[in-house]
Amino acid sequence: MTTSSASRGAVTIEEVATAAGVSRSTVSRVVNGSPAVSPEAVEAVKRAIADLNYVPNRAARTLASRQTHAIALIVPEDTTRFFGDPFFASVVSGINARLSQSDYVLNLVIASDDPGDKTTSYMRSGAVDGAIVVSHHTSDTYLDRIAAVVPVVYGGRPVTARERDYYVDVDNRRGGYEATAHLIETGRTRIATITGPLDMPAAVDRLQGWRDALAAAGLAEGVVEDGDFTTDGGAVAMRRMLATGVLPEAIFVASDLMAQGVLSVLAAEGIAVPDEIAIVGFDDSPVATSVTPQLTTVRQPSFEQGEQMANMLLDRLAGLEPDHVTVLPADLIVRDSA
Repeated sequence: MTTSSASRGAVTIEEVATAAGVSRSTVSRVVNGSPAVSPEAVEAVKRAIADLNYVPNRAARTLASRQTHAIALIVPEDTTRFFGDPFFASVVSGINARLSQSDYVLNLVIASDDPGDKTTSYMRSGAVDGAIVVSHHTSDTYLDRIAAVVPVVYGGRPVTARERDYYVDVDNRRGGYEATAHLIETGRTRIATITGPLDMPAAVDRLQGWRDALAAAGLAEGVVEDGDFTTDGGAVAMRRMLATGVLPEAIFVASDLMAQGVLSVLAAEGIAVPDEIAIVGFDDSPVATSVTPQLTTVRQPSFEQGEQMANMLLDRLAGLEPDHVTVLPADLIVRDSA
């Protein structure tokens, strides 16, 4: 069979399907690494591919299906934040791990200074088949225009979530609750928080978790400062708290990067952590174990989030219908800072 097929030209996907006893779409899913295929079908297709010496022709498939087999990762942040935040590195690693099992490549689009026109035009040009969007803000309204052109999966709950949206989120509200509840369990009652930008759903949800835990314990809300999800922002927020002259007993800091800035300020002021102020961060990034004292923090599974986002988008591109919403757990990791 191999000799016959080879002698009359390239083997087609239809021939592979016939040899494997499956549909053409099943062969396509196996080639693209979709998990929505039974192990038996995968084995049959792989055996047929080997027997027939089938080589997927990306260029031919692109012309026939108008697919590029490229996916855009859209990040509405500046390059400093993207390359400086361990969260993004972990998410991209997860996306890449899933795409490496498929025939798709990843295109990175940093959309910080773009009101959306250039990015939207790029999507409309047919350069990619779909997009994954992470770190989106209330002001990023152009994302609706992109979602009207190509399938989109969001990393985190969209600012205005609709039934038609697809997203993979972390249980940020529960994570904020667990972080604050832990501080309460250590005997602290005056508990402040440093938030991320409140035009981002993750920051809003973590703040609400803090409020939920305080309300459940019958405690008054402490000081709230915005630290912009950055190390410098966390340091500035901590200095503003100290300037009030009223020292909180504990702070839930809504990212490890901000907590790093908080710890640097407290160390410079000679304020002991956790003896004078207990600190809980959020992320469980490499930062958490590189600072002194090591951070008690909330682990968000960002690598898994990246994998799940890529998988959700690949399923959509394969014509499948995945669940619209996946929410991953956030777990408290207790170390030295609280």
